Amino acid sequence: MPQLIEHIDAIARKQGRDVLYIEFHPEARDARKAYDYMRDPVRAAVLAWLDGHAVPWRACGPIADLRVMAPYRGQVYVDVPYDEALPAYRAVRDYLEHPDGSMRQPGVRFYLLTHKFAMKNAEHDAPGFWERWYEDF
Repeated sequence: MPQLIEHIDAIARKQGRDVLYIEFHPEARDARKAYDYMRDPVRAAVLAWLDGHAVPWRACGPIADLRVMAPYRGQVYVDVPYDEALPAYRAVRDYLEHPDGSMRQPGVRFYLLTHKFAMKNAEHDAPGFWERWYEDF
């Protein structure tokens, strides 16, 4: 059975808090169309690190945008609260980022999505919203 992939903003609303997620992108602009997240060694290494450090994660979609139907591109939700006081958060941050906030690995982007921003799409949670949207797309 296929895995349901939720938009990251829907996850933030369900969690009722700010959430962390990772996106993977090839560095070269001409390689972006052919990007295959299943064959990305950097993505595989990041996921192996998360697993090896018992950091929970799952596939997620981008922030929902009613103007496009974007495919899954390998994004992951990191189920660790954004809290500088938490060792788990600091471990993930320090693995992914340099002290200046730049990314340690090429093609990796580490994001914080605020709950406040996610609430802009709260109407998406209404029963039947996505079915009606799909019919009109």
